[in-house]
Order: sequence, then structure tokens, then C-alpha cells
Amino acid sequence: MLRRFRADLHIHTCLSPCGDLRMSPRNIAAQAGKRGIMLLAVCDHNSAENVAAVMKAAEASDVTVLPGMEVCSREEIHVLAIFEDLESVLDLQTTVYGHLAGKNNPEVFGLQVVANECDEVIGYQDRLLIGAVDLPIEEIVKTIHELGGVAVASHIDRESFSVISQLGFIPETLKFDALELSSTIGDEEARRRFVAYGDSTFIRNSDAHELQDLGKNTSEYMLDHPSFREIQMAFAKLDGRLICAA
Repeated sequence: MLRRFRADLHIHTCLSPCGDLRMSPRNIAAQAGKRGIMLLAVCDHNSAENVAAVMKAAEASDVTVLPGMEVCSREEIHVLAIFEDLESVLDLQTTVYGHLAGKNNPEVFGLQVVANECDEVIGYQDRLLIGAVDLPIEEIVKTIHELGGVAVASHIDRESFSVISQLGFIPETLKFDALELSSTIGDEEARRRFVAYGDSTFIRNSDAHELQDLGKNTSEYMLDHPSFREIQMAFAKLDGRLICAA
């Protein structure tokens, strides 16, 4: 039987340079449970090194954690890549790391903390995760799909780092599975501004970089159970799966 599940498919951990250090695996799992989030996707900037730790930290809870990443393209367009399994997101990470130049300056951009499921620091990533890869957005979306994932255009209403801010529109050749709305735009304004993309699937996520923001902007999904495949079907509006509110 299909029922509603609340999902936040875009949160960052302490690995993202702009993420608060309290965005640790155990804290994230606990906060998601408190906020009634049943499906969570970890999407750090250009890396997936903390995904496994959050998945393990949430194993004893009712929160299902999906592996993901927020990739910044050559055009400085942010796109969410969400997968069913850890292996696929790590394959994407290998590609991203191979096309990501620069070294992080913690004093300028912040620490990039790699943690385990017990919230212990096990290292620091020194790549410039806040930077852009030297791959065009078309190739990134294609790679996500080839690895079996879904590609979501991040915060399309924002004035920076969105497909519309960078290109002026969403090309038909870009096969996004969903378009994300940020917390700064209401439903009525979104319908007016994005009427040209009315046939697309719209979702809301928190893009949380701090614990208090996790779950503040979410969508409810009509699913059989919380999983990647069910979310994928909801994006495609298959077999009764759908987004109830976005």
C-alpha cells in the first residue's frame, strides 16, 4: 500500500567546506529522526567521502540514507546526483576527483572533515571541493545516468550556481529527473516563474549546511517504502508514485 514519506534529498555534512562542523554523521541521523525525515540524501560538494558514515550512523534508526553528491559543473551549475548504492556514488567521485583542480585553504573556505559513524575525525580532504570540475553539465548528467543515478537540478530559483542563473534557461537536451526549489521561493511564485517547465517534476529540499536547517524545506512522496527505486519512480510519476507536495 502506498503511503506518504517525508524526504530531504539535499543535505551537506562537515565535509563540505561551507558545512557546519556539527553536521556530523550521528548528529545528522539524530536530527533527521527528530524532524520526521524518512528519506535523506547526503550530497556534499564534489565528494562522497562521508556518505558511508552517515548511512552507518542511521542504521539503527527509521531514516533511510541515500548516497549522493552535489557536483559543480564547468559552467558553475550545481546538480544533485543520487544513487541506490555506495559503489555508484564512489565511481562518480573518482570521475569528479579526476577533473577537480585546486587545493583547499581552510582559513578561506573552511575545514573539509572526513568522519566515521561515531563522529570521530579520521582525516581532512585537501582538494578544493568548493570549486568546479572541468566537465560540462551535459556530460555530468549523462555520467550520473550511466551510473544508474538520478540527476536533479539544484535550487533552480537561485541567482547563482543554478542551471537557469548560468544558462538563462533549461535546455531540452538536459534530461534532469527533477528540478529543485529552495526555501526562498513560494509555490505560487514558482508556478509563475517556471511555467515553461510545468511538465517537470519539482521537489523541495533543505540544502542544509547546519543542523537546525535540516528538514526545513522538504517534499512528501507517495511511495510503497522508502528507497531509491521508489523515489526514482516518483520522479517519473510511475505506478502511483508521486510527489504529494513540493
